[in-house]
Amino acid sequence: MQENFSRRELIEPSELRRLNEKSNFMGFFQLFSHLIAILLISVLHYKLIYSWWSLASGFALGVLINFLYAGQHELSHGTVFKTFKLNEFFGRIIGFFMLFPRDFDQIMHFAHHKWTQDWEKDGELVREPFTITTYLLWFWGVTYWRNRIVGILRRARGVVIEPYINSSEYKKVILESRLHVLGYLIIFILSLYFNSWAALTFWILPMLITKPIHQMQNTIEHLGLTHKKDILQNTRSSRTNFLMKWLCWQMPYHTAHHTFPSVPFWKLKELNSKIEKKSGNVYSMGYLEFQIEVIKRLWQKDESQWPMNEVWVISRKDGTEVRVPAE
Repeated sequence: MQENFSRRELIEPSELRRLNEKSNFMGFFQLFSHLIAILLISVLHYKLIYSWWSLASGFALGVLINFLYAGQHELSHGTVFKTFKLNEFFGRIIGFFMLFPRDFDQIMHFAHHKWTQDWEKDGELVREPFTITTYLLWFWGVTYWRNRIVGILRRARGVVIEPYINSSEYKKVILESRLHVLGYLIIFILSLYFNSWAALTFWILPMLITKPIHQMQNTIEHLGLTHKKDILQNTRSSRTNFLMKWLCWQMPYHTAHHTFPSVPFWKLKELNSKIEKKSGNVYSMGYLEFQIEVIKRLWQKDESQWPMNEVWVISRKDGTEVRVPAE
């Protein structure tokens, strides 16, 4: 990446080495606390399944499952555990249940980090500019899930069209998709054989329906910011509470994560404080504040008509724009 600032100006190499240190204890604590929460809510959902309260328990279960992607994301970065194999193993397990194959996601996400906000190369930005309609379809999960499912089936047929995937990576991406399809087919056949609705009740339906909650984090991170190659200007952090930070594996400190992706999730709060102290400020918004602002903007005109190298979705405090200080 080529940013308009020096990372050395933000943090000293010796300090970065300390922050880069990983911890199996913290990794297992975060992962298991998330999995235990899913297990406990699943038990509650089972007990409430024939009452109206099951809507609430199903909602909570779906939100917890969706935010497991935050774990997959960190596992792909290799920052959860000291051991590569542990990161890979749990990343593949979570990727299977998220309908998001680990190798494919990692390739796409690393392209996103290398080419953040580059329309042609950013793995998470290879799309048409949003209109109000396409944005809402994405936010509510309609096109999100369509892309996930259609993409897996297409790559399982051996068709890879994503520009950020090199031809040398086609083989493993295709094999991975085929193994996923095989696994889903086995679950489907077993569900029919045992006449069981468990997979739908405790996994698929809660996950599909509650996607908009997860999209509040996904959409806030870069949308409406400049396409310049400057992490402090093209990445946005989220203002939220302790519970959401735990649920997101500390990804609300998104600017800190993009600035130094090698720093483990549980140290991002400290890193964020150091960056804010040195830079003076980072872009940040609250979830609802962002959604209101971006919908207002897209209602006026589609994304392509807003300046590509300027911020067009920004937090306002007492009517004053909150901006990163000029260089």
